[in-house]
Amino acid sequence: MDVQIWTYIIVGFTFAIYIGIAIWSRAGSTKEFYVAGGGVSPLANGLATAADWMSAASFLGMAGIISFSGRDGSVYLMGWTGGYVLLALLLAPYLRKFGKFTVPDFVGDRYYSQTARVIAVICALFISFTYVAGQMRGVGIVFSRFLQVDITWGVIIGMAIVFLYAVLGGMKGITYTQVAQYCVLIFAFSVPAIYISIMLTGNAIPQIGFGSELIDEPGVSLLDKLDGLSTELGFDQYTTGKKGTMDTFFITMALMVGTAGLPHVIVRFFTVPKVSDARKSGLYALFFIAILYTMAPAVSAFARTNLLDTIPNTSYNESPEWFKKWETAGLIAWKDKNNDGIIQYTKGNAFEGKPTYIKNRDGEFERGEHGEIMLSNAHVKGENELYIDKDIMVLANPEIAGLPDWVIALVAAGGLAAALSTAAGLLLVISTSVAHDLIKKSINPNITEKGELYAARLAAVGAVLIAGYFGINPPDYVAAVVALAFGLAAASFFPILILGIFSKKVNKEGAIAGMLIGLVSTLAYIVYFKFLHVNLNKPENWLFGISPEGFGTVGMILNFVVTIVISKFTPKPPVEVQKMVEEIRYPGEIKS
Repeated sequence: MDVQIWTYIIVGFTFAIYIGIAIWSRAGSTKEFYVAGGGVSPLANGLATAADWMSAASFLGMAGIISFSGRDGSVYLMGWTGGYVLLALLLAPYLRKFGKFTVPDFVGDRYYSQTARVIAVICALFISFTYVAGQMRGVGIVFSRFLQVDITWGVIIGMAIVFLYAVLGGMKGITYTQVAQYCVLIFAFSVPAIYISIMLTGNAIPQIGFGSELIDEPGVSLLDKLDGLSTELGFDQYTTGKKGTMDTFFITMALMVGTAGLPHVIVRFFTVPKVSDARKSGLYALFFIAILYTMAPAVSAFARTNLLDTIPNTSYNESPEWFKKWETAGLIAWKDKNNDGIIQYTKGNAFEGKPTYIKNRDGEFERGEHGEIMLSNAHVKGENELYIDKDIMVLANPEIAGLPDWVIALVAAGGLAAALSTAAGLLLVISTSVAHDLIKKSINPNITEKGELYAARLAAVGAVLIAGYFGINPPDYVAAVVALAFGLAAASFFPILILGIFSKKVNKEGAIAGMLIGLVSTLAYIVYFKFLHVNLNKPENWLFGISPEGFGTVGMILNFVVTIVISKFTPKPPVEVQKMVEEIRYPGEIKS
């Protein structure tokens, strides 16, 4: 059987499991729809949290970034991991004890303000839509490559699957589906890593193989070879970073505090029966996340080594089959700049922006004299002729290494599991923000439970359709908006959550002003460099050398300062709010 048949079998089997679980665990009340009835075991919640946390960005994107950026890419590894630790230790248990369904619900009640609630809803919706659009696009790309369908149809199929278990099952259906999805994604990530680690180093543990000597080159470590391959082609050494210390710190911090404020992960801790269970599920989740996160640097190095050993200075006519399949998918492109038929891969961009293919009237690709797909882009001056999308490294890794077809298909199923698990969690955040925080808490407080559940499902339907649209028609600046989402989460949610839990003196005036200053400053900085003045987006023009990706840390600091200062010069919170804050800060369970 070929890769496509294996993909149909494995993906079809996993999808059948997801749909079956959704039907079995359909939500029948708002509590089941929002927080799975609050009866999920710590172990199951730990598995579900890990799946929710590890989106397509973790499964596909992180290893791809590290593959191309080397040590500099580790900021994502450190930032996202550290963000989860902050969330599990400083936020989750206390928010669980507070007993509300959503982050905007906490903000609205803790700061006794509908204005604060609405601002929090807007932030939650923006962050969630940004992420879910990226997940749906990832689903479309996987389908287009491995099932040979158009990206549009791939997104539509993904929409249908998410619709079934998110809209019908709610958090109850999503939770148990995510347990299955974690098992699929971690197996899919681990199997090729173990295979390739044995092939290259003889060690079955990828985390150890990452630093081991190569079988075919005794005395030479994997990283030494990768450094040598990189410098031979004109790239920087893989193990040497170029980012400044200041920018590295600010990006890592922005990713940490931004991810710690992500509403779709925070809501997972409301699904367990007790506060102690929230702590336990947090530890379980950290263990399950660590399995993939400690393996990602090894996968990155394996994929980069095999790529540099296989493609550069090879005749296009002799390039492997996988190379041309990814080229057809639009994620690899080659332009023969010196007309020698040899693939030259060196430092620098191959094209202005992403490559654009030329098609004839029948919708077929125009081919050059070597059989390559013709491009309409004007080439960039320089020797580099090859464009490789970073996101393909995990998916293409088993193909590059020549692993069995069933392993290649398994990785495709894992990528879909990672994207769909996070998409479902984000869609639930969107539906609860609309139904519970806007309609129930702001517009129509007298709505019945049945009416609220209906509104939540209707909001989820609308969210699926909108997410699908942006998955099919992503704006050109999707990557920039993702960075913006992290910055906004760091600058808006994290400070007011931390201060709301650990300070009785912070009031609504301070919280509203802090959120606004954090949002506006971060938004202005990123838009200025990412959209209005792209030509100025260079270290020498950044404020104190801080990149737009790291400016969320500055927004967070401004939020903290403004919130604390304004709270000091305005009336204290009501006595009942101060008592509520004092109660949630200490060990113990929720009082009935």
